[in-house]
Amino acid sequence: MPRTPGTPEGKRPTLADVAARAGVSVALVSIVMRGAKGAGAATRERVLEAAREIGYRPDARARLLRSNRSRLLGVQFGLQQPFHTDLVEGLYAAAEPAGYQVALSAVAPSRGERHAVEALLGDRCEALILLGPQAPAARLAELAAQLPVVSVARRLRPAVPGVDVIRTDDDEGARRAVDHLVALGHRDIVHIDGGRAPGAADRRRGYRTAMNRHGLADRARVLPGGLTEEDGAAAARTLLRDDPRPTAVVAFNDRCATGVLDAFLRARVPVPDEISVVGFDDSHLARLAHIDLTTVGQDIRRLADLAVGRAVARLEGEPTPDGESSGKETVIAPHLVTRSTTAPPRNTP
Repeated sequence: MPRTPGTPEGKRPTLADVAARAGVSVALVSIVMRGAKGAGAATRERVLEAAREIGYRPDARARLLRSNRSRLLGVQFGLQQPFHTDLVEGLYAAAEPAGYQVALSAVAPSRGERHAVEALLGDRCEALILLGPQAPAARLAELAAQLPVVSVARRLRPAVPGVDVIRTDDDEGARRAVDHLVALGHRDIVHIDGGRAPGAADRRRGYRTAMNRHGLADRARVLPGGLTEEDGAAAARTLLRDDPRPTAVVAFNDRCATGVLDAFLRARVPVPDEISVVGFDDSHLARLAHIDLTTVGQDIRRLADLAVGRAVARLEGEPTPDGESSGKETVIAPHLVTRSTTAPPRNTP
């Protein structure tokens, strides 16, 4: 774009530059840019054409500061969690049509949840969307007393006043994983646990419930695990010492399942020929061609849409069914995604 006369090269065009280009006053340009009354159709078009010619774009941040609103939704997410990365993409897609922007703050080994949230508060975020928060209920209640809070992918029992919850039915997801494996002919199915991670207790319960329902309670086995590849690999190495080994594994999440697959690969135990593996989340990690993991899918788009919808509804003054101070829980059904890491066991009758 050629440099506009009177506009220094590299300088962002201003209202004054538009006014000079259109031959009108700065006040009139301001009226047009705000969509306010006071400018005729021909003048309005001339101002807008001048703005296009010189590449003028309204400063949304300055306008928001003047209105004393940030229209920012603060999102706390786990830097090392592929599922959270997918959720963040969905949150961006849901926020922009609603007229809001997303501010991100990561939780990492060197950066705790409190630090992440305080950074969002410092950015003047109007609401918080917390992905898999592990903060105690008292801390969540403290935050909810300051601004709308939406917790994603964590059950809160008892409910925390002012905190909306959007989550997948983790219990049902684990049951579907076991049902799938039993339908293939598996009986010795091990669950690698998620420890104290959000959703772990529900998935553990769902696994045990399904094993009981299929008459396999005496074969149920829960191994300590966690959220990471290292956790999955450590649990897999325990299984490699078993004789006989189980024929199937339900891992806490896709990342944990990836560690299981790596340990089996290094030990030259073929998957799914000798042992089947199921993950949880259907994150982008599970969809990589060389992993191709059977997993329990969470409806990421739905979770993101609901999380943004609840935050925006609270900001725009829409009360929850039980009153503004009470949190609302919405539970989304999971679905099984079958790929190449599960197959009938070799000794199927």
